[in-house]
Amino acid sequence: MQRQVLICRHAEAIDHFSLQPDFGRELTKAGMLQAHQTGQWIRDNFSKVDVIVTSPANRASATARILASKLYYDDQHILYVPELYNAGEPKLLQAISTLPDKDKTLLLVGHNPGITQLARHLLDKHITYLEPANVLAISLELEKWEDIYASHGLLLSHNMQHIY
Repeated sequence: MQRQVLICRHAEAIDHFSLQPDFGRELTKAGMLQAHQTGQWIRDNFSKVDVIVTSPANRASATARILASKLYYDDQHILYVPELYNAGEPKLLQAISTLPDKDKTLLLVGHNPGITQLARHLLDKHITYLEPANVLAISLELEKWEDIYASHGLLLSHNMQHIY
């Protein structure tokens, strides 16, 4: 069964050297614009997103809400997963593996380096780090989400300037 994973890094946030704690860092004005543009890109390239999963950190959750609005996705259904805050590849894979099998297209919003590590794992190739609001769409042949650990997919599309 074909499944799609759209892996998105959160949009540009205020500098991590600010007085604001890392978890609470907000999007900049440029970051809000980036998120709107990325949402439009996703809407133009994909017919439907079944589930949006995000880190609850402010910059990731704000990005997810903006993307949801561009995709006509009810933001009340966004899944906020505390373990995704600065998670590495293993925790990201674990979160994906627990998704309901009825959902075919996932939009995952998270943080580097984990979000890039996940993309590298799923594509089985080295790619550059995702920049703010970059998104990669990967097609996977999976019967169940729990099979994601051993799966490698095909790159469908991306909005990155340079991927390799």
